[in-house]
Amino acid sequence: MKNIYVGNLNFGTTEDSVRSLFETHGTVGRVNIATDRDTGQPRGFGFVEMSNDGEGDKAIAALNGTDFDGRALNVNEARPKTERSGGGGGFGRKRY
Repeated sequence: MKNIYVGNLNFGTTEDSVRSLFETHGTVGRVNIATDRDTGQPRGFGFVEMSNDGEGDKAIAALNGTDFDGRALNVNEARPKTERSGGGGGFGRKRY
């Protein structure tokens, strides 16, 4: 299973159009375009899961830097999500 980061997406790009783009290079499992938690608007990047690592590598090589919906895509292997520390902001913290 290859998890692929797709950046610099046009804000009007749909998950279906990204799926169609990647399906030309192999079997696509899941497509997820990130959206803003508060507004629901697309954030300009997403992730594609491809079942076969070799197909995923070919898709990355073929699609990185290509024009899609008027934008040059940034396509590479996704890095594992890092744990964030829970501090910062001071909201909800008791003050004595």
